[in-house]
Amino acid sequence: MAVRLLKVSSLATTVFAASGFYLYNNYVDPNDISIVRFGRAAITTAVISYDYLTSLKTVPYGTEDYWAVKSKVHLRSAERLKDLCCANRGTFIKVGQHLGALDYLLPEEYTSTLKILHSRAPQSSLREIEQVIREDLGKEIAQLFVSFEESPQGAASLAQVHKAVLHDGRTVAVKVQHPKVQTQSSKDILVIEFLLKTVTWLFPDFGFMWLVEEAKKNMPLELDFLNEGRNAERVANMLKHFEFLKVPKIHWDLSTKRILTMEFVEGGQVNDLEYMKENCIDVNEISRNLGKMYSEMIFVNGFVHCDPHPGNVLVKKCPKANKTEIILLDHGLYQDVEIRTNAALYLPQISELLNKVPREMLLLLKTNDLLRGIETTLQTRASASSFFNMSRCCIRAIAKYQKKRSRSRYKKMQIYFSEAFTLWQINLYELLLWIRGSTLGNWIVSFLNHIHYVH
Repeated sequence: MAVRLLKVSSLATTVFAASGFYLYNNYVDPNDISIVRFGRAAITTAVISYDYLTSLKTVPYGTEDYWAVKSKVHLRSAERLKDLCCANRGTFIKVGQHLGALDYLLPEEYTSTLKILHSRAPQSSLREIEQVIREDLGKEIAQLFVSFEESPQGAASLAQVHKAVLHDGRTVAVKVQHPKVQTQSSKDILVIEFLLKTVTWLFPDFGFMWLVEEAKKNMPLELDFLNEGRNAERVANMLKHFEFLKVPKIHWDLSTKRILTMEFVEGGQVNDLEYMKENCIDVNEISRNLGKMYSEMIFVNGFVHCDPHPGNVLVKKCPKANKTEIILLDHGLYQDVEIRTNAALYLPQISELLNKVPREMLLLLKTNDLLRGIETTLQTRASASSFFNMSRCCIRAIAKYQKKRSRSRYKKMQIYFSEAFTLWQINLYELLLWIRGSTLGNWIVSFLNHIHYVH
């Protein structure tokens, strides 16, 4: 027995020593070890669940004290969740950012706390970036670029963007995936799925299992930068009739699944009112054009940007052409939405809990939130321009659908004239509203009132 014990202890010592020697010579970040990531996530989930179970147990439901205590529990839990996302990074930050955008589903304590994750994304070192470029493109940075800025222009949960200059003098943006995200994402999704199932078992009313299904479907697409490049080209071609829209061109010879090299474009965020004032950008024009762009995506083409937030939409004044451009970034995820045939099916569900609404409908609501939020920031809501643009796109989409189904030339002509007349009515109504709100409109109203008073 003693001999066996001695052999086992000797073997354990050898394994420990070998592991220590390996870790000493090949530094491994503990945050990248699966068991550490799982343990941290499991402990956080357990603490949050225990907090809800115990804190609300003794307080009568529906009282002021109940709601006050619940708000405090929400806030503590949101902070713990945020800390978990920051520690585990990658997929966890991505899911946390998604939760932070669910203002229509989650308590305000969660959304306001988790929104911070948009500015807390991790950065990979230049050495790690060089490794990804070397592995995917087969060359060193110096062989591919004249210059390559060490500090990223921006970092997100899955990647970061560096400014670089090609040998022909063109400036490009190089989006490089964090090196460990690809291998960790599938394991992280399994961990999140297991923990959410546990929470659902403890709290049957917890209705967020759809988050896992979304992550399973979307994460592989978001981690494939070639897919993002194809989406960018499709959108650029789809909306090429909009002269105000700019989609950065892709350099396919310097792009892989983990690297996307594109034209470098500068601009201010679409909700940055100070930037627009400094650059003499017409906020009403921006508001109108955003409405046109997203309405065309949703109602005419049915191909919709899945991450509509101000950081993905830039504006820029072109001094030479004296035009204002809207620059659309981050094309990793799009959704095909057949709104013309499916909208009627969604309408009865809107009145139910929003977490039961199909994901495509939530995407449309999220896009609508973006437009309303930007209009509020730019102080252009009174113009209602986006509603007019949306109405025009709806009329065009319905007419297009009816023409496809009609075989009669007479019927097609009837649809054409009906479409033209309805669009004319919308244009006339918009003109009347503009006149009523203008100085000329005020003068006419004052003049008519004066005449009425005289008589």
